[in-house]
Amino acid sequence: MPADINFASAPITPIERLLAIMVRLRSPEDGCPWDIEQSFATIAPFTIEEAYEVADAIERNDLALLKDELGDLLFQVVFHARMAEEDGHFDFNDVANAISDKMERRHPHVFGDADKPDWEGIKAAERSGHEDGSALAGVALGLPALLRAEKLQKRAARTGFDWPDPSGARDKIIEELAEVDAATSADEIEDEIGDLLFATVNWARKLGVDPEAALRRANGKFERRFRMMEQLGGETFGALSLDDKEALWGEAKRAG
Repeated sequence: MPADINFASAPITPIERLLAIMVRLRSPEDGCPWDIEQSFATIAPFTIEEAYEVADAIERNDLALLKDELGDLLFQVVFHARMAEEDGHFDFNDVANAISDKMERRHPHVFGDADKPDWEGIKAAERSGHEDGSALAGVALGLPALLRAEKLQKRAARTGFDWPDPSGARDKIIEELAEVDAATSADEIEDEIGDLLFATVNWARKLGVDPEAALRRANGKFERRFRMMEQLGGETFGALSLDDKEALWGEAKRAG
């Protein structure tokens, strides 16, 4: 897409317009200084943030906001693709073709003549030659820790390394609690708290609970009740004693 495209007269598609905007923003001659100096590493946190904002719009059931957030997320894809194109690696069309190929490959029951897809076989074939031979290969380092813990556990479980029932996972939590209590240094405490959280994710998984969804629900519940506490306490909320705040918490909890 040429950087000097005439936006006013050229009959271009919306995606072509966005690609052209990205070219202009990254133009060394007359682009945006901030956009020009960015790299894959500096943009990655924004990409993750935009994905969460999409999820937030869905959680709020705000479709107008969802449209905007999906646009922001698409812009992140365009940004990464443009930087890759500048370095001679690939461009946006390559990205679009790669995902199209993958979707067709992963849905042979739709685009081919298979009765049903062999998900794990297809994914294993895709990973072949790109990753090590571990069952844990391909679990992205950039995932939120809670989600990555669950994915690592699921991968391990496929090899038979798993508790046979939830009771084993629950016992592990009790064991990890004791190890937190026995820790004597800040590093030890952090290490044992990590093990405790990992064990809790495992128990949730064995109970059929999505730990990310469960924690998100707990966050929402806490925020709702705390805001109600603030309203009940009024302008003097911050100066109230802990006992008074506990009483307000109980009231907010009874209200839902």
